[in-house]
Amino acid sequence: MNTLFVRVARFGAVLALVVVMLGAWVRLHDAGLGCPDWPGCYGRLVVPDQSTSLQELGPQGAVRALDEAKAWREMIHRYLAGGLVLVTVALAAIAWRNRKDPAQPRRRPVALVGLIVFQALLGMWTVTLLLKPLIVVAHLFGGLATLALLASLGRWRTTRASAPTPALRTLGLAAAAALVLQIFLGGWTSSNYAALACPDFPTCQTQWWPALADYKDGFVLWRGLGQSYEGGVLDHPARVAIHFTHRLGALVAFVLIVLLGWRLARDAATRADGLTVLGLVLLQVSLGVSIVVFGVPLAVAVAHNGAAALLLLAVINANQRIRQR
Repeated sequence: MNTLFVRVARFGAVLALVVVMLGAWVRLHDAGLGCPDWPGCYGRLVVPDQSTSLQELGPQGAVRALDEAKAWREMIHRYLAGGLVLVTVALAAIAWRNRKDPAQPRRRPVALVGLIVFQALLGMWTVTLLLKPLIVVAHLFGGLATLALLASLGRWRTTRASAPTPALRTLGLAAAAALVLQIFLGGWTSSNYAALACPDFPTCQTQWWPALADYKDGFVLWRGLGQSYEGGVLDHPARVAIHFTHRLGALVAFVLIVLLGWRLARDAATRADGLTVLGLVLLQVSLGVSIVVFGVPLAVAVAHNGAAALLLLAVINANQRIRQR
């Protein structure tokens, strides 16, 4: 494969990881609506000064008062996401130029451009639909899918595992499915502001199974249009249900991923992959517990998001290695 293509893909993967973590940083700062319009900020490509008058801010200034710090956080995220768009377009151009090379991927670079365009639309809808949780979670998944595609194009590890069994392949799929579901639950917890609904650990509301949890209200995916979700709209019992379900999902995902890592670590050909999976899942659980125990420290919460992305890459890579011919 073309060396330039691989290097650009690897740079893009690192940039995508930064963008994913920066998105979490923006969300945790409650800056998702720091700019009430899209793609600019109060109609500009650069954040206005705090002293800018309401007339100069235009109609957006009447909708939302300017908070310069939050607006800059949001725009920095958009600037880097724009850089990611350029990377994907460059990859598609390089792939087209080298289309006669049999080793050059053709479909994935094109799919990546389509994905990044859709991801940009999700970013717009995140703002225009006022942080609707389902759109926020979809935006998170779009970022992770972009990261996974770029990582696959970067060809980090390609050696096949030795004699993978059908049971190992099934375990790999189960671990990946559990992790994807857990990432959804994590995004749902964050977008509904339920991270501290259970402030104690390992119990929740001092109970092993919280009686006040409202699962029916907690998992309504669509609540109509025109409502702002900044700060959350759910009652406390619904947030408890979301948080507790996230903990249950973490337990299932942890068991399956540890089994996968342990099984891979037993084989010399995949020992590094297994140890990576085990190390990342232990790190992720430790960060998750720390978020509850220490009351959502910003750095820990952002690291939790980043570790989830890295763990997803590790599990996807493990599945590729035990399935390739």
